[in-house]
Parts: sequence; structure tokens; C-alpha cells
Amino acid sequence: AVVGRSVGFGRGDKDDDDDVVGSGGAAAAAAATTEGVVKRGVPQSLAMIRLPAAMAVAYHRYCTRFNIIKSSSSSSSSSKSNNNDVKPVILFVVQPNETNTVDQRLMEFALWENHEIPVVRMSLGEIYKRVTLDEDSGRLTIQNNQDEKNNSGGGSDDAVQEVAVVYFRAGYAPTDYPSGYNTDDGSGIEWLARERLERGCAAKCPNLGYHLAGTKKVQQELARRGAVEQFFADEPDVAAHIRTAFAGLYSLGADANEEDMEAVKDVLFNNAQGRYVLKPQREGGGYNYYGDNLANKLKENCTISVDDDDGNNKVVTLSPDLSEFILMERLFPPQQRAILLRNGQVEGIGMSISELGCFGAIVASGDGEVVHNEYAGFLLRTKFSGVDEGGVASGFATLSSPYLC
Repeated sequence: AVVGRSVGFGRGDKDDDDDVVGSGGAAAAAAATTEGVVKRGVPQSLAMIRLPAAMAVAYHRYCTRFNIIKSSSSSSSSSKSNNNDVKPVILFVVQPNETNTVDQRLMEFALWENHEIPVVRMSLGEIYKRVTLDEDSGRLTIQNNQDEKNNSGGGSDDAVQEVAVVYFRAGYAPTDYPSGYNTDDGSGIEWLARERLERGCAAKCPNLGYHLAGTKKVQQELARRGAVEQFFADEPDVAAHIRTAFAGLYSLGADANEEDMEAVKDVLFNNAQGRYVLKPQREGGGYNYYGDNLANKLKENCTISVDDDDGNNKVVTLSPDLSEFILMERLFPPQQRAILLRNGQVEGIGMSISELGCFGAIVASGDGEVVHNEYAGFLLRTKFSGVDEGGVASGFATLSSPYLC
């Protein structure tokens, strides 16, 4: 069997409106898994069952590829290789001193309780020091000393642990690479660690393609005319139907076309800043520009000239500093009155808006064969209508539950 090379946890976001759909990040984790029935200490929400199940599919395909068999010893439930010296694990790549750990730990518990698969948590800095790559086979192994063995996910006697699946919960932001990106002199240790993981044959969640698909720039490029159509060359009606779900996404880089510049001019000359959001290539809330802040950011980074005697034809030149952003059409979902809770306390009462994200779990082989693909639950976020940002972990929105009537 071909090993599952990539695991994707996608989330398609839909504001509470039948007409306009936005796009969610591809690297989302099951943040809503704190709800649901608890069984053996593990919340049994749909997301908490199916997201780890997708990892388990990739894990077992890896074990099959390398002839790693299930141990029958009662002292260990982990998979073992034929000579019993290597035990596969799922590696969670996390930030140093990680605080956003609740759903990470629930995923870890579910993997063990439901699939008997151990998890090891390491930062990119730790991975640089302890994870090695076999250049011939592509296998990644964790080297443990005595202190590390006692804290590893695979048991206290594991001198070496093989990595079957890599789950990235870090590596999405520039701050995850504090040593920089210089690999020539070996100083960029986090970047070198990421490169080592990517070169290994363990399944990645997400792989580089999924990671890039979660960036605003790639989403903007996929929204260009012809991008979706190339995947449905014989089904133009399908492509047109998919495109109705897109919000407007506009480039601010050197590749900006006439349509992109019209959106920029709409902000600069028509006071339409309320219709757009300026978004950088960052995950989470707190980085976007709205309203007057958006207009000021564009004005500070645009040069305006006139190329006719009447002064009507204004030419806008974008600063290279804007290339890290895209301009996005802002969504305006319906409002409803709500009481918002945070940490068990009433945060306030007022008009709110919601965003429903539906998870999907997919496993694909190295040649693109889809071997596992299923719906994996939802995440509903609610915030007060006057709040621009929408992140839960960043404190702008709260987790909510749908009311069906």
C-alpha cells in the first residue's frame, strides 16, 4: 500500500447568511471539542472522534509501508518494528511554552484512548536537536536521553522513537522562527528543523500545499478568473456555482491587475473602506485593518498621480510594503441579540454575528490518491457586531452552539 503522505483538516467558514461564503484556514484544529459527551476522560464530539481517526489512518498506512507490526505484549500497546527497537509516534509540533493547549491535549488523549497511538510534543528548536533524518529511507527518528525518555509519549524505555505523522500546531508565523532563515551557516535552526521534517516521509498535517492554501495570498490567487475553471474544464456550470461562494479578493503586490486596482481606488477615492478588510499572511485575529485604519494604511503606502489635463484619470502606484497584504471584500452577516459567556462569566448582552465553520478530514497518498475523506464536525464562533476581529483564542469571539428551529 502507498503510505498516506498528507493529512488535511480543512474548515470552510460560512457566515449566517445564504448568499455569501468566506474561506477558512486549512490548518484549523478542533477548538470546539470541549463540548460533547465525555467517555473515559475523552470528549466524544464528532470532531474529537474523526480528526484523530484521520491521523490514525495515516499512521497505520505508514506502519504498513515500513512493515512495522503491532506489538502483542501487554506491557506496550505501541506499534513496533520487527526488531522491537523503534516505536512509531505522532509528533505534535508546538510552540515553546505553549498556552493554547486544551484542544491539543484532547487530540492527544483521543489518539491514545481510541487508537492506542502515542504522541510526542516538541518545539522546532527541540526537533532540530533531537530528530534525525535517514537520507536513504526518509524515516524520521527521535533520539531520547534518559530524562527525555521518562517524559516521552511512547513509554519510559524508548531510546528511539520513529515519527509516522507530523502534526503542525506551530510554524505558521514568523515568530515561530526566531533564529531566522539563514540555513547556509546553520543559524536558522527552526527553519532547518522544518526543512528536515518536510524532507522526511512521515505524513504531514498539513503538508506544504495545505499550509500554503491557508495563506491569504494563495486564496486570493485561487479566486482569480480562470483558477477554479481549470479544475472543471468540462463542467463550466460547476465552476460558476463554486465561484458564487467567493468573496472578492484583491492583490496588492506587483501582480495587481486592473480589477485589483479598482478595489484600491474604491477605498482611496470613494470612501469605501467600510466595504473591505486589509489582511496580512497571518493566522489568528488581531492583524487586520478595518475602516479608517485601512484607508490610512493604503494612503501611506500609495503614490497618486494624474496623467491627463483634467485631473480625472488618477494613477495609483502601490508600495512594495503592501505586497504582504491582500484586500478582501468584507462580509456582513445578519445580526441577532445574544448573551456571550467567557470563562463562565457573562461578557455582555447585545447584537451579535456568528460564523459557522465545518471541518473536514482528508488523507491522501503521495501520488494524490484520496484514501480517507469525511465530515468532521463544526465550530461556531459568535462575537458582538461592533467587533472587527473574530479569533477565539485571541479574545475577540466566543465559542457558541447552533440553535436549530
